Amino acid sequence: MTQDLAPSVRPADPADATADQWWRSAVIYQVYVRSFADSDGDGVGDLRGVRERLPYLAGLGVDALWLTPFYASPQADGGYDVSDYRAVDPLFGDLSDADDLVREAHRQGLRVIVDIVPNHTSDRHAWFEEALADRPGGTARARYHFRPGKGENGELPPNDWESVFGGPAWTRTTDADGTPGEWYLHLFAPQQPDLNWDNPEVRAEFDSVLRFWLDLGVDGFRIDVAHGMVKAPGLPDIGRTEQAKLIGAQVLPFFDQDGVHEIHRAWRKLLDSYPGRRIGVAEAWAPTSERLALYVRPDELHQAFNFQFLTAEWGAGPLRTVIDESLAATASVGAPTTWVLSNHDVVRHATRYGAGDTGLGLRRARAAALLMLALPGSAYVYQGEELGLPEVTELPDEVRQDPAFFRGDGQDGLRDGCRVPLPWSGDAPPYGFGPGASWLPQPDEWRELSVEAQSGDPRSTLELYRSALALRRELPGLGDGAMTWEDAPEGVLAFARPGFVCTLNTLGTEVALPVPGRPLLATAALEFSGGTGGTVLLPADSCVWWAV
Repeated sequence: MTQDLAPSVRPADPADATADQWWRSAVIYQVYVRSFADSDGDGVGDLRGVRERLPYLAGLGVDALWLTPFYASPQADGGYDVSDYRAVDPLFGDLSDADDLVREAHRQGLRVIVDIVPNHTSDRHAWFEEALADRPGGTARARYHFRPGKGENGELPPNDWESVFGGPAWTRTTDADGTPGEWYLHLFAPQQPDLNWDNPEVRAEFDSVLRFWLDLGVDGFRIDVAHGMVKAPGLPDIGRTEQAKLIGAQVLPFFDQDGVHEIHRAWRKLLDSYPGRRIGVAEAWAPTSERLALYVRPDELHQAFNFQFLTAEWGAGPLRTVIDESLAATASVGAPTTWVLSNHDVVRHATRYGAGDTGLGLRRARAAALLMLALPGSAYVYQGEELGLPEVTELPDEVRQDPAFFRGDGQDGLRDGCRVPLPWSGDAPPYGFGPGASWLPQPDEWRELSVEAQSGDPRSTLELYRSALALRRELPGLGDGAMTWEDAPEGVLAFARPGFVCTLNTLGTEVALPVPGRPLLATAALEFSGGTGGTVLLPADSCVWWAV
């Protein structure tokens, strides 16, 4: 299919002056495409499968969906190694399927955000193949980071940088005559060579790619590794090992360099040139909330994932500290805070919060969901968290596909556990995911966690999310806006928003406090005493929404 696809009609914005800033309060659902819904029976989710399940997302009550990469790719890293940014990989369908999905989502009132991967390409991208065939110093190699090695014969990497996935961040090439050649930089897998964003040709190409998808009608981009495109001049050594542990803890010569902001400012101008308020979302790991806020200054991107919130320990003190720091940082630049609990790269929070106790993890995950959805700003829901899905921790080694698993010494290498395909219905795998076996096996116990099994059960996590999202749309005090902390016992967080109070008990025991108002939604059954003006017992690890 050719590029001249007519853009679809985007959801109409309400008429008031501020409503076109839809992202400030939006709840956005992350679709990990290969694990959402399989329409053709090959065991892998696809774009048609997503389109067929759009009524589920509309009924859940989210405002938009974010699609992980579906571009042409050898799939060395789940599609984050792109060989053609303007083509759909046959694994997921074709360009007409992408067009149909965007149009149908808009018909159902849902916006569509797609992933863009600008830090690196696939090693099968035409540009990199040209670079390998080029001479040292040639124009094709200037699009990437090629360097001679150190040592007497260039046998050592150009610097001490390590791959996020483990091992050196450099791979040596072989020249046409079979002799060892230059090295190229890859902060992730060797199949993902880093682009050189000092090269004007790289910048022009991505402007063109963004326009291609904006012309098709997408509502924005989640920018993969938004903190990584610019490297420090001279590519200086770091001087220590286990560098992956420093990500998000300090500025590194390859991450969170100030030069990335020039790129994002240029992209913001491009986005603003299109109608319908298209947005940019930064996947940015920064050492402080203040540095993260730089990505969402008024002339840069619209959102940045709040990974400090995701990684906060369970407890009133740590959570309040992160919330305060996050709100203060984004307020300083006039941006909304963007809350997130899980994604396709981290252990699901139903497991993360449990420390080996499944029941405890689920109780805390449900409470954290109500906390997140009550906080000011926007929120992201990772597919399956609305079902209370735990991490799958016992996948056989032979089915794993996470490249970090095969390299070691970088990420934990166990990201496949949060990517197991969703259970939709039925009593046996693949639980309605598709006609055939899924690309990663689903646990037997997931029959009780399927969409079908949980629908209509008022005690289920799915119905908790549906109720919370409906209330979030209904209550004027939720979404973007202000909040104030209320006095609360040790271990309890309480905050007020217009007409609303949220209470979170992070302790392992119940806590009594004065009744704040009329209960709207709770993650566990409440006990009251003393009549009007009496007290309520907040169950352990629970959250309650109150109307006041």
